[in-house]
Amino acid sequence: MTPPRTPRIPYGGDYNPEQWPEPVWDEDHRLFTQAGIDTLTVGVFSWSLTQPAPDTYDFSVLDRILDRAAAEGRQVCLATGTAALPPWLAKRHPDVNRTDFEGRRHRYGQRHNFCPSSPAYRSHATAMAARLAERYAEHRALLAWHINNEYGGVCYCDLCADAFREWLRDRHGTLDALNDAWWSTFWSHRYTDWDEIEPPNALTEHWRGPDHTAFQGITLDYFRFTTDALLGCFLAEKEVIRAHDPDTPVTTNFMGMFHPLDYHRWAPHLDFASWDSYPPLDAPPTWPALAHDLMRGLKDGAPFWLMEQTPSTTACRDVNPLRRPGELRLATFQAIAHGADAALYFQMRAARGACEKYHGAVIGHAGRDDTRVFREVADIGRELTLLGDTTLGARTPARTALLFDWDSWWALEISDGPSRLVRYQDTVHAYYRAAREAGADIDVVPQTADLTPYDVVLAPALHMVKGDLAERLEAVAAGGGSVLTTFLSGRVDAHDRAFLTDIPGPLAPLMGVRVDEWDARPPEFVQPVPELSAQARLVFEIVLPQGAEPVATYGADFYAGTPAVTRNRFGAGEGWYVATALDQPGVDQVVRRVLARHGLTGPYAEHTGLETATRVTADGTRLLFLLNHAAEPARLTAHAPATDLLTGKRVEEGEPLTLDPLGTAILRIQ
Repeated sequence: MTPPRTPRIPYGGDYNPEQWPEPVWDEDHRLFTQAGIDTLTVGVFSWSLTQPAPDTYDFSVLDRILDRAAAEGRQVCLATGTAALPPWLAKRHPDVNRTDFEGRRHRYGQRHNFCPSSPAYRSHATAMAARLAERYAEHRALLAWHINNEYGGVCYCDLCADAFREWLRDRHGTLDALNDAWWSTFWSHRYTDWDEIEPPNALTEHWRGPDHTAFQGITLDYFRFTTDALLGCFLAEKEVIRAHDPDTPVTTNFMGMFHPLDYHRWAPHLDFASWDSYPPLDAPPTWPALAHDLMRGLKDGAPFWLMEQTPSTTACRDVNPLRRPGELRLATFQAIAHGADAALYFQMRAARGACEKYHGAVIGHAGRDDTRVFREVADIGRELTLLGDTTLGARTPARTALLFDWDSWWALEISDGPSRLVRYQDTVHAYYRAAREAGADIDVVPQTADLTPYDVVLAPALHMVKGDLAERLEAVAAGGGSVLTTFLSGRVDAHDRAFLTDIPGPLAPLMGVRVDEWDARPPEFVQPVPELSAQARLVFEIVLPQGAEPVATYGADFYAGTPAVTRNRFGAGEGWYVATALDQPGVDQVVRRVLARHGLTGPYAEHTGLETATRVTADGTRLLFLLNHAAEPARLTAHAPATDLLTGKRVEEGEPLTLDPLGTAILRIQ
């Protein structure tokens, strides 16, 4: 199943009219019409309203919300409301409350506050989802089902311990296999009964927090178990919805590069992917772009929904800067450029109380239509109406893939050594950024993805190599493609055990190198890499070429002159190995050399601050998005005849093309 079919990009966001008296609803819908809002996400935190007591259900308010939306010609993404417990459920069934990393059973409060292994939570949540589906499956406002909200959080209670043991039985089969996978002869940890196994937390295997564990295999499996436990909650609700509504698409909103959950394990069970975009405050534009491409890659390149973004400011951080004029429009079209088929906000009307009362909203506390934020939202709504269905369903014709792997992320950052300063996201982003700024379209894909469509595969920090990935990467190179990987790649198997072979393990034949030693230093220590006029930090692998040729070398210490970057001819293609954490200019140079071999640098690659992205419609129409992230105009020369879909202006090849600061163009290439 695919995203819902709509005549235009769904536009709107989270709406909580239950917080307001009904006369306010009248004003809300007037303003929605004025702003071009046609889609509302409702019921996200409605459980205590729709089920005020164990045996009492009351859908009267939700009925009026959906009926009013339908009367106004709006569509609804209806949430099951199960992301936050009602107080009576926590009081009646204490086992629904989570036990934290330090072993403390929590009492009622906050949200994301349920134990995924609690039978009481599961039975009440599925009962609610079933009643909603039975009541609203045929409602004319219903566009999609939104199960729960931003799944996350970990529980370490006795119920989860029992569930973890059963999960381990299914995964490993026997205690002998588990002991071998976890290397449990170390520190006298060999298990002789399943009941001896405890969840890894501050009372068992961890010290100094979740990233410090004595047994990486146990902790890695608990990360996987938590992903599957929460997925089980989602699937239970989806199953009862499907019993009453076999057709309406079902999703839940992800959070991009979210460390606790492996979204690749969830992807097959979603009808379409959706996510909430709140990039770090100091993030470059390629950071949300990477997350967009990761979300698109969850469903083999199918479009996703931007389920939430702030129209102005967040409220959850210590400091919450305001989006400047034009930044919201740019962020919205960036999402569409990368595959979004919906553009939704959090929130539609600002809450009067609690922790999100200062969170940005389309409609502020005063309910005005003449604020800058409201005017910008309305202007975007008019442009999306003009765009119509042109971009809906369009795909990205990428010939470059970037591997993103939660197992590698987890295993690398819970490892003792070589350096806790190496961060998986930062390393992956550096290579993604280099390729994006060079003008390449990129698919962000899991280790299991089909790699045959790609000329270039970037696999930075591929710490864990699973299954037949090494052979499939070799096939890319043998057929003429280029494969790039980096330091700390090819180190461990699927159980986080070191490969009993030369580093980089199964990747060594393709890379043509051998690594026996590595040096780790604090961040102020810098190694020059003269050939690239670049600097390197953190980890310095000492490379012994085994057929590879040096591209760049270290400039200091006893390993000065040894390779920092190598290239190995493999069949008709190449394997590139980067043995250290190069600075961004160094990464840029290496990646551009790889892309240039395949003609994959874009026509505007030399324009700093200009982002490009391509989508191709079902009839073959090519749409090139130009996004100017700079505070100055981007003065370009059109590389092909095109028409800007946002202005109707036509340009011929070779003619000047100017984008305003923070400006956007969507060029239909003729």
